[in-house]
Amino acid sequence: MKLCITEKPSVAKDIAAILGASSRHDGYYEGNGYRVTWTFGHLCCLLEPHDYSPQWKRWALSSLPMLPAKFDIKLIEDDGIKRQFKVIESLIKNADEVINCGDAGQEGELIQRWVMKLADTKCPVSRLWISSLTDESIREGFKELKPQTDYDKLFYAGLSRAIGDWILGLNATRLYTLKYSAPGHVLSIGRVQTPTLALIVKRQKEIAEFVPKDSWELHTLYHDANFTYTGDRFEKEADGQSAVDVVAELPLEITYVAKKKGREAPPRLFDLTSLQVECNKKFAWTADQTLRLIQSLYEKKLTTYPRVDTTYLSDDIYPKIAPTLRKMTPYATLTEPILAKPIPKSKKIFDNSKVTDHHAIIPTGQSPVGIEGDEKRLYHLIAMRFIAAFYPDCIFEGTTVMAKSGDYEFKATGKVIIDPGWRTLYKSNDEKDSAENSDDKDNQEGSSLLPVFHEGESGPHKPFLAKKTSQPPKYYTEGTLLRAMETAGRTVDSEELREAMKDNGIGRPSTRAAIIETLFKRRYIYRDRKNIMASQAGIDLIATINEELLKSAKLTGIWENKLRQIERGSYSPAMFIREISELIRQIVLNVLSDNSNRRIVTESEEDRKKAAKAAKGGEEKPKKVRAPRVTKLEQVVCPVCGKGHIVKGRAAFGCSEFRSGCTFRLSFEECPADTTPARLKKKIGK
Repeated sequence: MKLCITEKPSVAKDIAAILGASSRHDGYYEGNGYRVTWTFGHLCCLLEPHDYSPQWKRWALSSLPMLPAKFDIKLIEDDGIKRQFKVIESLIKNADEVINCGDAGQEGELIQRWVMKLADTKCPVSRLWISSLTDESIREGFKELKPQTDYDKLFYAGLSRAIGDWILGLNATRLYTLKYSAPGHVLSIGRVQTPTLALIVKRQKEIAEFVPKDSWELHTLYHDANFTYTGDRFEKEADGQSAVDVVAELPLEITYVAKKKGREAPPRLFDLTSLQVECNKKFAWTADQTLRLIQSLYEKKLTTYPRVDTTYLSDDIYPKIAPTLRKMTPYATLTEPILAKPIPKSKKIFDNSKVTDHHAIIPTGQSPVGIEGDEKRLYHLIAMRFIAAFYPDCIFEGTTVMAKSGDYEFKATGKVIIDPGWRTLYKSNDEKDSAENSDDKDNQEGSSLLPVFHEGESGPHKPFLAKKTSQPPKYYTEGTLLRAMETAGRTVDSEELREAMKDNGIGRPSTRAAIIETLFKRRYIYRDRKNIMASQAGIDLIATINEELLKSAKLTGIWENKLRQIERGSYSPAMFIREISELIRQIVLNVLSDNSNRRIVTESEEDRKKAAKAAKGGEEKPKKVRAPRVTKLEQVVCPVCGKGHIVKGRAAFGCSEFRSGCTFRLSFEECPADTTPARLKKKIGK
């Protein structure tokens, strides 16, 4: 009997149906020589400090650092988990072979290995490794099962990560809490969360300390074209005005005209981080919200494995591109031009050297029926990006014009699109923003249309000064923070450089959303509209930490790279654990030698708002009695009959009294299906 262990009941159901295990039992499926069972994500965890030593149960500085001679695991304390584990343990004892069907990634490997270890698995174990949950992909995966030992390095990397986080997180959290926290408050420290907090605090400090500086830029208008002085800006307005007075008396001569054709490649396919960044920018979704939505699309077999950090596809995917595009029937008018001729195999899309476990996020080709609202928006974003990748480059003609007036040189640039190529897919303003790379300065500058100029021509012009005030850095949004985590805090505009730096980013694509959410829960950061701000507790914590490795994004990125090297087999897991153990010993010594009496208090959200109001000198105003929050359609009264409430149909909103003759109808074209009840009430004015 072959036993398949999946990570979720829904995946077990799909695999069981394909294998013919159609008989349902308590905790597993059976049939056709297979049994298929499941975990619920993590069933196991590393032992807690008190499991190793009774002395470690009590929080005391004298017991630090806590460094077990050997790390071990246990079942998570939960009745449902214990019940399911007993089922798995019993099935493993009677199995001839176990097939590990966990999520094909580092975390998925760790989850399954721990369960099999705790169940004392003796029989051979194979690994199912797939990038999507379509029936075709599952069938192909079972034809190409690999020995589980092929993925040992992946497991060692996951295990090293878990142990490293245990050593640093539990020891540093107890250390800083006991030393610096006010009674009753826990100061959470983490290998990734603390450097991420440090990024936010550093940016906030830069903004607070920023002193704006004025300068003046020299321009001139000639034939309605705006020419900019190529020299430095003027620090004093008087100096700039003197230059204006000089060139105003002289003609402007065109000295150089050049036209050059250029190409703009389609935007890259999505990895998880770029998808989260795009959704934050376009829909204001949190990273965690995007992750939950893309995980749902994956489990519904509509998109490929989401927790990826590459924007490339492997070469073996190339033969599947055309069939996938053909199956995307809702987009048939857009895919038709691609399928009309052979699809080019571009190195910008297909590159085995840039793909490790999984390729970029793309549609599977399954029909996206049954999804609506945010899931539909997200699928459309991914589908359009996938289709655009195989469209031709956008061809434009760039024009550069140089001019001179006395000793002052000027420059004007313009761009004309000759063939829009992939940009034809993004004609509406809503979708154009999605396609364009906001960091690509070349796309933002020189886009104006210039008149025809000839070298040697000259004539009168109108010089003027433009005042420029230097701007502080912008507060992080969730999208820009994700980018900063990906590049270890360094500002990078180029997609190619981003790819090269991903090995040194802090955190993994699959964990960054959870890290940000943890910082919110710990009240180290809070949201101010779209901006992410550090609370006073977060600022104080970073100021208190003197150990650079605990808060340096760059150094933590190097650490992250070592975990990736373990995954590739080029670095020792034991060495990684020794390094972290030595680090925590040093940190404990440094903190214990600090004789200051600093105290850090994590304030509640209500306390923070009161403090902010007091800082502005504003008095508490009497609170207005607010109308009840509108969270359900039942709260929205019909604007036509006034008796019924709003209900949601297949194609429109209507009235609950429609059987009594009420004619109210508001189509989804006028008001999208995912409109919130509050917005719907505002729109219809009831």
